[in-house]
Amino acid sequence: MSEAPTPQDAITDYAHKARWNTAPEAPRPGAPMALPLPERVAARTRGALTAEEWRTAEADWSDRADARYRATVQRAPLGTDAPPVRVGVKDTVDVAGLPTRLGLRGHRHHARASNPAIAALPPELAAVTAKVVTTELNIGVGSECVNPYIPRIDPGGSSTGTAVSVAAGICDLGLGTDVLGSVRWPAGQCGTVGLRMTQRPSLLEGVFPLSPPMDALGWVTRGAADLAYLWPLLGLDRLGSQRPAGEGPYRIGVVANAEGPEGTCGPVMRGALETACGHLEASGQKVGPVRADDLWALRGPAWELCARQAWDAYQVWRPWVPADLHETTRGALEVGAKVTDERYAWILERLAHTRATVEGDFDAAGVDAWLLPLDPAAPPDLAAADARMSTIPSPEDPDYDLRVAYTPLASFAGLPALTLPVARDERGAPLCVQLIARRDHEPLLIRLAGLLEEAVGPLGFRPS
Repeated sequence: MSEAPTPQDAITDYAHKARWNTAPEAPRPGAPMALPLPERVAARTRGALTAEEWRTAEADWSDRADARYRATVQRAPLGTDAPPVRVGVKDTVDVAGLPTRLGLRGHRHHARASNPAIAALPPELAAVTAKVVTTELNIGVGSECVNPYIPRIDPGGSSTGTAVSVAAGICDLGLGTDVLGSVRWPAGQCGTVGLRMTQRPSLLEGVFPLSPPMDALGWVTRGAADLAYLWPLLGLDRLGSQRPAGEGPYRIGVVANAEGPEGTCGPVMRGALETACGHLEASGQKVGPVRADDLWALRGPAWELCARQAWDAYQVWRPWVPADLHETTRGALEVGAKVTDERYAWILERLAHTRATVEGDFDAAGVDAWLLPLDPAAPPDLAAADARMSTIPSPEDPDYDLRVAYTPLASFAGLPALTLPVARDERGAPLCVQLIARRDHEPLLIRLAGLLEEAVGPLGFRPS
């Protein structure tokens, strides 16, 4: 006589039938998903790829990819018209019809109107198909996303889901926000291209404010070619007062502060920078050193500004957010609590002065853009990233000079900046540089990124 099944037997049997007892198998794209983006758009526009074929292929891929990489908090399946370009939006940016959660478990805000950049997308070409993961209130550590290309590498930054969803092929274009690098870091760590736009208050309607003077919209694509293709196609070139790139050759100033006596750039990232310089020179651009002494000294104050404004805003948010915030979120807020009123006023004065004079820095050096590494070191493994207690460095931190890094240059000055990979390290992790231009010069950054990407060639990034 056989023994009666135990409760555990029943659970195991149910899990087996539900296929919950195995990790999701590595997804492989079907034919429509594998098409280069311009070919897919052309096929959908001509009708060679039908709406039903596209919807079926997209759902099959994204279901399996999101199970593995965990980039989204809510999916919105393609509708009847099934436009060819899928857009993922950070869950701190309002999209009408989808809740905004701010990276919190117990918060829902139901927006009546979309952010202006989303509202302006042509519906026949693009649709928001996902709200994507962000960290708690933009400042927590950890997202539970998996880096699609190099799973051991931290995909971190508050716009994590924006980059992961694009790298995983769940979205073709990701919209995030970049305060001090929170689009550029995850884009770089996931081997994609990330563009921080010029700081424009008019584009921040429907965006959760962390540090309003430095908040900016940011976009992620799988490569510079996709960004160049989508920019005019989706009307992104009409956001703000963007200026044409003009004819080259372009003059590129390599920011020498990263390597001087006060610099922190390590040998791996120095090698990536040299690679980028070599490719730019070979393509006919003029490359030479520049210094950004005044702005370089304000990288730490930029972090203090963000921390203080987050702390002040938290006093307003507190009744509407859970009391059990993650310890890293609380740690970041506590950095802001230490910034005195006098110090805060001084930082705001320096910010206003910087934005009034930064154009002159480009003029004085005779350059069109600055070039420097994305960070002092290669992207961290998850173990190192998880050990951080706060995303916002404090002057008391032993590695403060390393942690203030290089992304605040564009943020404090309100400038556009773009990051892209130019090499890989021994782990396969992307090594990225960033380009910074004058206000409203996004087209120039996209053009330079295209030149670099073409020269570098394929780096072999594929979902693992």
